Amino acid sequence: MAELIDHPCVQHKLAIIRAADTGHKRFRELSTEITKFVCYEALKNIKTKQVTVETPVAAASCRKIDTDIVVIPILRAGVGMLEGILELVPTARVGFVGLYRDEVTKLPVTYYERYPPQIEGGTCIVIDPMLATGGSTAAAIDLLKAKGADNVVVVCIVTCPEGIELVESAHPDVRIYAAAIDEKLNEKKYIVPGLGDAGDRLFGTSH
Repeated sequence: MAELIDHPCVQHKLAIIRAADTGHKRFRELSTEITKFVCYEALKNIKTKQVTVETPVAAASCRKIDTDIVVIPILRAGVGMLEGILELVPTARVGFVGLYRDEVTKLPVTYYERYPPQIEGGTCIVIDPMLATGGSTAAAIDLLKAKGADNVVVVCIVTCPEGIELVESAHPDVRIYAAAIDEKLNEKKYIVPGLGDAGDRLFGTSH
């Protein structure tokens, strides 16, 4: 199931990050800011426990997070969202998965994996700015589940119906949170209107 984060602050920042004349420095800053908002919503139902805290006045009944949170950026563009989540949850652990698309088969191929053991029993957040075809995201979830993960959510900035449909069909238990659900994919498999190449725009590698 996909959930659109339609908060005015998110949509305002989205309008700026979409613009072709937004430079890589500002693009990175906005990626962090938008990610923080979207992740805030993605974590609203995580497990908590009741605790008692002594304030300067009296005892207070409070809640604390009661699960390990593991963030898994899909390399390379997912790294541009990492800071936003770590600002929100500084104690989160971080894993990485690297995938590329085979030019012949068009299928995702894994070239790097590194996860903390807490993916088993913890809450795993897969991050990638663009959930386009959905192939890399679904493959990353496959890898996590093969390692024992049973609670996975996806956080992205922009997605589209094709990507949502593929991930939902492969992993109906995984929720997707996005700042925008755009119109479609074009013939080059770019999201329309989208952001362009998020990796290039994040790291200043575009022409």
